[in-house]
Amino acid sequence: MDTKKVILTGDRPTGPLHLGHYVGSLQKRVELQHTYDTYILIADMQALTDNADNPDRVRSNILEVALDYLSAGLDPGISGIVIQSLVPELAELTMYYLNLVTVARLQRNPTVKAEMKQRDFGANVPAGFLIYPVSQAADITAFKADLVPVGEDQIPMIEQTREIVQSFNRMYGPVLVEPQALISKVRRLPGTDGQNKMSKSLGNTIFLSDPTDVVAGKVRNMYTDPRHVHAKDPGTVEGNPVFSYLEAFDPDTEEVKAMEEAYRRGGLGDVKVKSRLIEVLEAFLGPLRKRRTEFAKDPAGVMRILMEGTRKGRTAAAQTLTSVRAAMHLDY
Repeated sequence: MDTKKVILTGDRPTGPLHLGHYVGSLQKRVELQHTYDTYILIADMQALTDNADNPDRVRSNILEVALDYLSAGLDPGISGIVIQSLVPELAELTMYYLNLVTVARLQRNPTVKAEMKQRDFGANVPAGFLIYPVSQAADITAFKADLVPVGEDQIPMIEQTREIVQSFNRMYGPVLVEPQALISKVRRLPGTDGQNKMSKSLGNTIFLSDPTDVVAGKVRNMYTDPRHVHAKDPGTVEGNPVFSYLEAFDPDTEEVKAMEEAYRRGGLGDVKVKSRLIEVLEAFLGPLRKRRTEFAKDPAGVMRILMEGTRKGRTAAAQTLTSVRAAMHLDY
């Protein structure tokens, strides 16, 4: 009997994945898939909450995200990669859960508030966007996930799921699993412009699929310490994205520490540090790029992988929904 705990995580297919995705969650998913039952959701319905006028963008990026997953090392033989919209049980669960949460509670969700501000919705917030924490709760509970790997900024989403689970179980019986957040211990990777968040909308990303010359160009244009004008000048490492990336991707930690010390005291130029980072990122991204190219030769094969993962995911979701309907006396 399989007694492994279940992990549920995923991404909205609004574009290819970048280094921030890898450091924040993808790397951990690849590691955990060997010890947990893992479902990875390509959340196309949630992507439509702010892309309803551009469904082609969402559709085309499903394959892009899948290629990023496979190139990074997710094994479809042990991790189920699921297309959200092909599991209608998720939409049904969302409808039931909407009766267990108030509009005021959704509006207080810090993550939702921050993302609504980022998108500048003003008073014109799509209803689908406002309720997407409920949709996430349906995703998590449908697969009976014990753990949900998230960054600290997503903790309010897991708290909202737990509240919904508690309300449901109190009202209808102990049917749903109450998930725990699995917090990433990795510091968030900043954007290439030195901003706190790497974001496609800010144009400060390095994508996993970027070619060698594109990566090199982005690194050369990276923000550094503006006061470090000459190599001989003392420089600041803290808040310097070049060093943040070296700390995240350079396996030679002693060399990184030595470079940081040299940079702080003066005598190490930005060009040399960036050259080191270009080499490090090429060593990391080169194998991913090669695997991606191989998978991309057979897009139909990639879609077969997604269909098989979705079939597995729908089977799990249907079992949960059967229990939910019975508890709600809707098992006509």
